Amino acid sequence: MKHPGHTDPDHLDALIAKSGLRMTAQRRHVYEALMENNDHPTAQDVFMRVKAKVPSISLATVYNCLETLTESGLIRHVNFDRAPSRYCQNNQPHGHLVCSECGSITDVPLKSTDLNAILEIPPNTLVSQAEVTIRGLCPECAQKPRQRTF
Repeated sequence: MKHPGHTDPDHLDALIAKSGLRMTAQRRHVYEALMENNDHPTAQDVFMRVKAKVPSISLATVYNCLETLTESGLIRHVNFDRAPSRYCQNNQPHGHLVCSECGSITDVPLKSTDLNAILEIPPNTLVSQAEVTIRGLCPECAQKPRQRTF
């Protein structure tokens, strides 16, 4: 499933130019590999996708591209527990559902981004970033017959 995103080359060039950078061929390949699926890949996953199309690319180049794309705001870097870092293509406000059975990561849209509506944030706190992670079973795994343990 392709992720709805900004794949227009001129739009990508303008977005990355805001960071004072330019969209190189390697950055474009990495970005396109991320946009192919909405699966929150690791750097290694992205490397394998790009290497299939650009055999000469190195893992270090992919890491550098991912860092640049993250810093420019085109993608997000997300971490779940002690697992390898993953990259998220969706820049809309959302949380993540991490399936404890199959390990899938699913974007969950937020109905509100007003943290004060759902959390009691101490007065005079300056929140710079908030992440919502939900753990449980994805719809597919939740439908599977389960063994009961007593």
